[in-house]
Amino acid sequence: MMDEENLSQEPETFEMTDSDGNTILVRELENFFYNGEEFLILGTVSEEESAEDAEQVDCFVVRVKPFTDENGEEMEELLPIEDAALEEKLIQIASTRLNEDDEEA
Repeated sequence: MMDEENLSQEPETFEMTDSDGNTILVRELENFFYNGEEFLILGTVSEEESAEDAEQVDCFVVRVKPFTDENGEEMEELLPIEDAALEEKLIQIASTRLNEDDEEA
């Protein structure tokens, strides 16, 4: 469930490199915690459409790994899920969460 602060923010859209080395445009759909770790649900966005215009997007889940850079600044690295069983569980969770959001809208 989103609070008022999240409702006023537009989804963050940024570029990533996929496993084939291609640059893709993605947007953050939702974050959640599972077994003490943070994960993000990301959706692809074509360059022709804005994040708000996209009705159906390809979604995937990534692990958020916090770290401190050399300047002492807190940063986050987005990592692929390498365990197939964990990935399947996270996809089920993500699907449930996104379907709940659609029903509330």
